[in-house]
Amino acid sequence: MTNSVTQATITIPVGPAGRAMAEPMSSELLDLMEAHLNLERQSAADYFAAAVWFAERELTGFAEHLRDEAKQEQEHAAKFADYLISRGQRPVLDTIEPPRQQWPDVEQVIANVFRMEADVTASVLQLYGTAEKDIDRRTTVFLDAIVDAQRLSEHEAAYLLGRVKFAAGNPAAVMIIDAELREGEAEPAKLEG
Repeated sequence: MTNSVTQATITIPVGPAGRAMAEPMSSELLDLMEAHLNLERQSAADYFAAAVWFAERELTGFAEHLRDEAKQEQEHAAKFADYLISRGQRPVLDTIEPPRQQWPDVEQVIANVFRMEADVTASVLQLYGTAEKDIDRRTTVFLDAIVDAQRLSEHEAAYLLGRVKFAAGNPAAVMIIDAELREGEAEPAKLEG
């Protein structure tokens, strides 16, 4: 007597690139994630343009700080691309706009930096809300650390804008802020601890 055992075929859902996918992502969340990835790429270009503006004016602390911020934004974009790939999605990279390269003064450059950070924060919070609405726990867990890091980025940009506004265009005061940035000593006050 022979014993024949029929094995059922295991079917695994796959994403657009054919990668295995444990849980699908809603099309709304996917669209928002891709838009955010591209917002991070745009922010990287905008930060780099601001770094160039400061380098042209021999303000190396500002230039280096903003160059580092540009690198961080590019890393954030890569983090979102990695996440989308891990979820079986194919990240879509859009064309980014040429960044603004001329400003009337230091305060306007840093005001633009703060506005960019506030826009990125709003985008992250919109992602979080959509992920919660979709009951997409994978995405909310992914976004948890990003929400807090983004809050800190916005806080640091607000601090720098406050310092620049207080300097009121005084070249000596701007040079002091530049030196603090170059030395890595420009950060908001901490009241706890």
